[in-house]
Amino acid sequence: MELKEVIIEKLNRTFKDAVLEVTDFRGDLAITILAGEVVKVARFLKEDSDLEFNVCEDVTAIDWATRKNRFSVVYHVYSLKHRFRLRLKVNLEGETAESVTSVWASANWYERETFDMFGIKFTGHPDLRRVYMPEEFEYHPLRKEFPLLGIPGSIPLPKK
Repeated sequence: MELKEVIIEKLNRTFKDAVLEVTDFRGDLAITILAGEVVKVARFLKEDSDLEFNVCEDVTAIDWATRKNRFSVVYHVYSLKHRFRLRLKVNLEGETAESVTSVWASANWYERETFDMFGIKFTGHPDLRRVYMPEEFEYHPLRKEFPLLGIPGSIPLPKK
C-alpha cells in the first residue's frame, strides 16, 4: 500500500470524526481536520511507527475574508523516514488555534510569525509574542483588510 493510502486509512480509522476533507493535488496530500483535534492528530502523525512525521517545516494561515470561518491554519509536516510532506489544515471559527509546540518544538517560531502577521492566537504556546512588528502595533499585515500601502503614521519609520 502506498504511503498516502496508509496515512488516510490510519487517520480515518483513528480519528474518523475529525477528518473533514482529503485532497491530493499534483502529488501533494492535504488533510483538513477539526481544529480541536489538531494536537491529537499531530501527536499521532509524529509517534506512529508507520508514519513518523517528525518535522514541522512551517505553520501559516489563510485569510479567506468573506467565509464564515475566516481563517485556516496550515501545518506543513515532513517524515524523514519516508521523505514525504503532508499538509494539515484546520478551519477556525474565530481567531484562536491550539499550539502544536508540545508535539513539534520547531512550530514555536512559525506560530509566533502567524500570530504576528494574521493575529491568530495559539493557546498553549510557551511564548506568543510578535516577531516582526513592534508589540504595540495594533494591526496584522497579512489580513485582507490591511491596506497594500500600509497605514500612514501607524508605525514610526527609522531616521536616516
